[in-house]
Amino acid sequence: MSAGALTPVFIRLKLSLLRNGLRQSGGRKAAYITSAVFALLFAALQLIGLIALRGHAHAASVVVPAVAVLGLGWAVMPLFFPSGDETLDPTRLVMLPLRPRPLVRALLTASLVGIGPLFTLCLLAGSVIAVARGGAAFAVGVVAVVLALLVCVALARAVAAANVRLLTSRKGRDLAVLSGLVIAIGAQIVNFGAQRIGASGLGELDPAGDVLQWVPPASAIGAVHAVSEGSYGRAVAQLALSAGALAALLAVWSRHLTRLMTSPDGSTLPTADTAARERSSTGLAALLPPGRTGTVMERSLRYVWRDPKTKAAWVTSLAIGLIVPVFNAWQGTGSVYFACFAAGMLGIQMYNQFGQDSSAFWMVATTISSTRDAYVELRARAYALLLITLPYAALVTVLTAAMLGDWPRLPEALGLSFALLGAMLATGAWTSARFPYSIPQEGYKNVAPGQTGLAWISVFGGMIGAALLCAPVIALAIWLNVSADGDDFAWLLLPVGTLYGAVLTAAGLRLAAPRTARRLPEILQAVSKG
Repeated sequence: MSAGALTPVFIRLKLSLLRNGLRQSGGRKAAYITSAVFALLFAALQLIGLIALRGHAHAASVVVPAVAVLGLGWAVMPLFFPSGDETLDPTRLVMLPLRPRPLVRALLTASLVGIGPLFTLCLLAGSVIAVARGGAAFAVGVVAVVLALLVCVALARAVAAANVRLLTSRKGRDLAVLSGLVIAIGAQIVNFGAQRIGASGLGELDPAGDVLQWVPPASAIGAVHAVSEGSYGRAVAQLALSAGALAALLAVWSRHLTRLMTSPDGSTLPTADTAARERSSTGLAALLPPGRTGTVMERSLRYVWRDPKTKAAWVTSLAIGLIVPVFNAWQGTGSVYFACFAAGMLGIQMYNQFGQDSSAFWMVATTISSTRDAYVELRARAYALLLITLPYAALVTVLTAAMLGDWPRLPEALGLSFALLGAMLATGAWTSARFPYSIPQEGYKNVAPGQTGLAWISVFGGMIGAALLCAPVIALAIWLNVSADGDDFAWLLLPVGTLYGAVLTAAGLRLAAPRTARRLPEILQAVSKG
């Protein structure tokens, strides 16, 4: 089949996958539409903000780094966050007689269909409007937008194709975890850079802009700025860089697709010695409670250690939870309350508890015949999280207080952290039953096609609910800080926050248990989709 005939087929196939996924339930359709509306609204606000930069002396120094960060996001988001653009998984096409080059062109075109590419297009168009002056600049801007968009999508697909087997390989899981750490640290560097810009002005971005204007896909936007300044030679060189990067990415992608579709995968086949070691007991079961509670806790902890995607998510959360408060304290601009970020990041792991089981959840479902069974299952999973999150949140809080020398605020920060953790465990248990979604075990996506919106509304809806549940403890902390005698009673936040978090956790588990027991078939269908 030629590339011209193959491309429409892949576009229709992607649209069919999305449409059929949304047809499975009204809740899933509502979740997808809601997430799409919020994404497009944010894109519109970004576009308005970039247009407002038009004529500003440092407009190019803002949009060029922004496009560079956007390209970085395209490279890492499909691998480590549940928000991919749902492009077709090439591993499902290995049995079809397709040539690499037509397949690459078809997949690239299909990848342009979705909310992510539309969001990127809005940001790129706003960047061109911000820096273009004159008809020639706008003409070059049209080419630059197309080139930058294709580079972003090709970069994402090339990186994803190179890592399709990485996240399903025992040998490669440590590299995936390292990548998660790099992403976490990089995000915080951007955050601290934004804080510095807010204090010193946009001129701080000039050196970064001068360098990044030669890095694709930002070099395409740099070419528009160069034409606006009359530097046509520089503009040609920058457009050539973007075009060369696109050609190189397509070649890399084609090579990885060829290898992926023609080479056997033995990366997940353990040797006899490895299998024997994995069958041996680690002694963990002896330290856990007896019965179903201990069994479920051990299973959850083994997921954290053995499953590549679960492990990557945990290590990334642990890294960000430590980096945010510690880096801010190191710069002298932080607060001991930033330590609550650790509890928040780890609390996210309670969301979509059944999705990590994937199709194996049917074995768990066969053991749940009553609300009591569902409650014990959820409670044991929460206990497994608490084994890690409680000491870690306390450690980060103590470390932050020590770096700031703010020991009097330590009880308050600990109380708020424990209250937030309890709220997230409660909402996580409920959303796990109400908005379950599949985490594919094969491939590079963290959400099955058609479930991206469901994943976003599950996580962010639960986080908003947790914030609302913590409002009483937050209000108490504010009142104690503004009250004249509040310092004498600030220590009460530790027992109050701990007790409040425990009550919220228990209440959330009690509310989620009957819903879990009633919706077992729906949950099984949702988490088995991948």
